[in-house]
Amino acid sequence: MTADTLLSPVQTPVTGSEDLAERKEPLEALAEFYCALNARDIALMEAQWGASPAAEMDNPLGGIRRGWSDIRTVYEKLFASPGEYSFEFWDYTLHRHGEVFWVVGRERGWVQTANGGLDLAIRTSRVFRWDGERWRQVHHHGSIEYPEMLAAYQTAVLGRASVASPL
Repeated sequence: MTADTLLSPVQTPVTGSEDLAERKEPLEALAEFYCALNARDIALMEAQWGASPAAEMDNPLGGIRRGWSDIRTVYEKLFASPGEYSFEFWDYTLHRHGEVFWVVGRERGWVQTANGGLDLAIRTSRVFRWDGERWRQVHHHGSIEYPEMLAAYQTAVLGRASVASPL
């Protein structure tokens, strides 16, 4: 296996509105994730994760979740939340080694609710594995540095803020 690493940070955001073509390239897989997220498409999100029981996610809305069925509940809550939202990935590096690639960077977004808008800044990493047919996300970690922003985001989506376990 050969290592192929992009070391320079990429500033062009990935929004999910990119041409997904054949979805065989890492950036296409990343764009597909943001397409599913921003379109609130649970079927596409499931295809992204591959319904794997080995998948893991640690993020501001769901804490640590293992296996697609557990991860799915977090996306269902976000997708069912009132108001609009949009997220994009930027200021990141992409690393690839054989059948695995990972991205490390920043996610920015906004959430609009009946109580007003909220701008978000999230540190994010995602790991994908090639399964012979397509890239599948196998790990995600996201964190919000600012406690006030975290509480406001949890309240906007979940109806409450919680430092321990929001779900």
